[in-house]
Amino acid sequence: QVQLVESGGGLVQAGGSLRLSCAASGRTISSYAMGWFRQAPGKEREFVAAISSSGGVIYYGDSMKGRFTVSRDNAKNTVYLQMNKLKSEDTAAYYCTTDGKSGWGVWRLAKGNYDYWGQGTQVTVSS
Repeated sequence: QVQLVESGGGLVQAGGSLRLSCAASGRTISSYAMGWFRQAPGKEREFVAAISSSGGVIYYGDSMKGRFTVSRDNAKNTVYLQMNKLKSEDTAAYYCTTDGKSGWGVWRLAKGNYDYWGQGTQVTVSS
């Protein structure tokens, strides 16, 4: 079983940047596709980004394109989410996730296809 721990959240002004990290333990994630989702109070958990096991294929949610960048360092068993030009509507808890598999397709955008989740890290963007 893989454990995921997110870090790097905090309070930032609109237009600012944050880099989130997701450190995995228990299993090597180099062969796993990984995802990031977010959830604001009273809202559904929303797809942010997904990255293939090699890092060569990436999906982004529409509102994140051009502002967010997902990456991974398999040697460190860690996935990152660089968030730039942050907006107040980006305020949410951000979660790292995987299903422990390498398969890839548009179904990676659906939260129901993931099995392992971190505890989340809070990002608050002040306007």
